[in-house]
Amino acid sequence: MSGIFLVDYIALGLLVGFLAGLLGVGGGGIMVPIFTILFAMQGFEHEKIMHLALGTSMATIIFTSFSSMRAHYKKDNIEISMALKIAGGVLIGTFSATFLASYLAGVYLALFFGVFMSYVAFKMFSKPSYEANTNPHGKVGNIFTGTLIGAISALVSIGGGSLTVPYLVHQNFDMKRAIGTSAAVGFPIAISGTIGYAINGFGNSDLQNYIIGYIYLPAVIIVAISSIFSVPLGVKYASILPTQRLKKVFGVLAVILSIKMIVSVI
Repeated sequence: MSGIFLVDYIALGLLVGFLAGLLGVGGGGIMVPIFTILFAMQGFEHEKIMHLALGTSMATIIFTSFSSMRAHYKKDNIEISMALKIAGGVLIGTFSATFLASYLAGVYLALFFGVFMSYVAFKMFSKPSYEANTNPHGKVGNIFTGTLIGAISALVSIGGGSLTVPYLVHQNFDMKRAIGTSAAVGFPIAISGTIGYAINGFGNSDLQNYIIGYIYLPAVIIVAISSIFSVPLGVKYASILPTQRLKKVFGVLAVILSIKMIVSVI
């Protein structure tokens, strides 16, 4: 890896860590398109760049999601019983979806990613309205929903917060507890997704270039380590900066990067 790419990955890690602390996002919406662009510049196999970006992003989320989960656990913001129910479905859905991803062409994965990030941006611009649910889901409903959340999260390589938090609020969780429980669900999503992308992309492994399956290890390590240093800064400014306005900026940025990513893989 040349020095310029080292700087790029460090900068990406600092950005992802800052956004994680500021907005509570795992960073997949930013990492995937930027990984795609950087991998193309590094000359990786064009047909597998999108898969490599998804797997590498998912592996990186292991570290950011664990940090978030631990912080929320210390603040007693996690409903453990609900997290376990959803996690059961998440493990199945995430792992299974990596098999589907391995068979899809990169352009279709990129298009699905772009559509999903457009949905996320739309939700960030719309004003949320929640009503009390008089008939919340039971165990089976929570596991089934977890399976869907895991499957979608694997296909777009996110920690699932944009899906899990609204679902938990609909299940009559207050926002703080919904965010904390979602953080706990994000960790098994990242673990299961990483294992799935490593197994399904095993034939793509290139140990000389530190690629295992669909995971580029140098990017994972550099982004994960550098993100640690910027998370506290994001947390510090979370109570100062206009978070709701910045979420809209994040949504627009994610869509723009998605369009750039789609163009790069076509």
